[in-house]
Amino acid sequence: MALITRRRAMQTAATALAAGALTGCGLRGMAPAPLAVPIDPAADLAPDLVDLARFDPRLRLDIRYATPANFMGRVLYPVPRAVAQRPVAEALAKVQTRAEAAGYGLLIFDAYRPWRITRMMWEETAPDRREFVADPRTGSRHNRGCSIDLSLHRNGVEVAMPSPYDDFTPAAYRSNTAASAEALAASRMLEGWMVAEGFVPLPNEWWHYDWADWRRYPIMDVPLEDVTAG
Repeated sequence: MALITRRRAMQTAATALAAGALTGCGLRGMAPAPLAVPIDPAADLAPDLVDLARFDPRLRLDIRYATPANFMGRVLYPVPRAVAQRPVAEALAKVQTRAEAAGYGLLIFDAYRPWRITRMMWEETAPDRREFVADPRTGSRHNRGCSIDLSLHRNGVEVAMPSPYDDFTPAAYRSNTAASAEALAASRMLEGWMVAEGFVPLPNEWWHYDWADWRRYPIMDVPLEDVTAG
């Protein structure tokens, strides 16, 4: 079980955010988001985060936010790590088994994301592209350890999808039919497996899935490198 309590999460957030208040406003004069991690009264479960690489070594990780190869153009995570709530990890393992039966494997791009990173993304994303980033005033389901960004690989080679990961254009929409037949088929195959194991697809990002019970977990801001996960 992850050694994170709501109190510890809030204390960590308060310290970090107090320091962050000294760094100034967002880009282009935009007003900064509120300096407080949202508290959802509907969150009735304590965090139980697990390290996905340890939980199921069959999962392949490609944590783009631990490299400059992401839409922000810089390293956001100090460690290439993916952690998620235990039921999410258990469901992912079942999806991995489904994928293997068809000759594929899961390629994980992101899972739990500290709230401070969500806030940074919001502040540094142009308003006309914010449909692709979460509003820090309500938090992201990634902040709850209940969202997974992923794709498929075949023998270690990433499978073509309708758009690149984090492509903030309509090409990423699940309604996009302009991509190749192979890419559309791969995206729909992954979606079918994920939905069958309890995930809900995000309409405007083919790579993003939320755990059905996401609302029951709190929004967290513990730095990824400090998460103690099973």
